[in-house]
Amino acid sequence: MKNDKKTKKLVAIVTNNDDDIYCFRKELVEGIKSAGYDVLISCPYGEKFELMQHIEYEYDNPIIDRRGTNIVADSKLFLHYLKLLKKYKPDIVLTYTVKPNIYCGMAAHICKIPVICNVTGFGSVLKMSRCVQKLIMAMFKLSFSKAKCVMFQNESNMKNALETGIVKRDYKLIPGSGVNTERFFKQPYPQGGNGIDGETVVFNYIGRILKDKGVEDYIEAAKRIKEKYPNTSFNMLGFIEETELHYVEDLKNLQEKNVVIFHGSQKDTRPFIRSSHAIIHPSTYGEGMSNVLLESASSGRPIISTDNPGCKETFVDNETGFQYKGGNVDELCEKIEMFLEMPNNERALMGEKGRTYIEKNFSREIVVNAYLQKINELI
Repeated sequence: MKNDKKTKKLVAIVTNNDDDIYCFRKELVEGIKSAGYDVLISCPYGEKFELMQHIEYEYDNPIIDRRGTNIVADSKLFLHYLKLLKKYKPDIVLTYTVKPNIYCGMAAHICKIPVICNVTGFGSVLKMSRCVQKLIMAMFKLSFSKAKCVMFQNESNMKNALETGIVKRDYKLIPGSGVNTERFFKQPYPQGGNGIDGETVVFNYIGRILKDKGVEDYIEAAKRIKEKYPNTSFNMLGFIEETELHYVEDLKNLQEKNVVIFHGSQKDTRPFIRSSHAIIHPSTYGEGMSNVLLESASSGRPIISTDNPGCKETFVDNETGFQYKGGNVDELCEKIEMFLEMPNNERALMGEKGRTYIEKNFSREIVVNAYLQKINELI
């Protein structure tokens, strides 16, 4: 797309991972296109882009060290965004995740382009050292101060930002990234026993293999439960972060001992959700809004998760799932045992109620419409 031939308004979407685009923003991209806008996506290349070939968009492939704090690399990223925005001159920019929010946000302000910043969670920042936390929050404040709108995925993050003065202009609370309830339709509930007799009861962990996601709590719970309830199975799906490669050997050993079954990263999690009885999400620091919980609940599967932000909002405790104190493995095991002691038809009913709750509160259509309303308003 050459700027001198530009006939439609251009919306730029800037993020740091292909999963973020395909799994959480694909319907947003399609909705923006259907509304008559062109789309520019800036995101490091990943295999999920191969699943979006039917959608026409401009593409930019930046180099982002997502977890690094190298000032040289981050300066190069800022200059990359500045050059990108000057080249394409988008009419509005949507930024997601920490570095795009900060560096692309600042670049857009320099280019006088309206920005909608999106807080998908402060969890990764809050676990950093106090000095680094203060620096990043100060940079958020600088970037958000000129944003036309800051969108939050959970109320806890929004309150934190307002109380600390990070956001002082327009802001909006949306139900996470929402879930495509047609893609994640209600699946028939599998037969299941009590963990000792009858059909095997299957649990899923779906997410990055990362300590902060609570994988060690999940593994410890699997060890304890399988000793008492041998007819249970604990799946783990997700890619292993480069900083966590020790888990490669750990998971291999655990699989040999039949504690957990590691399936690696999956393009489509639906077959694993279909064969499961519940999802366990032991996130240590919370999420923006947990998409894996939304997808499993939308498929009619009960949730066992923490009281942390971005997790607790996705289910109703004791009705569509069980909540426990994040980091408390003893309580996690208690909730798993409560689930195993339920008759299977009651588990299925819990899943049905969860599906209804998601349809009412977390449909991706709600999220896409919220974005389109704000984009139309600003353009």
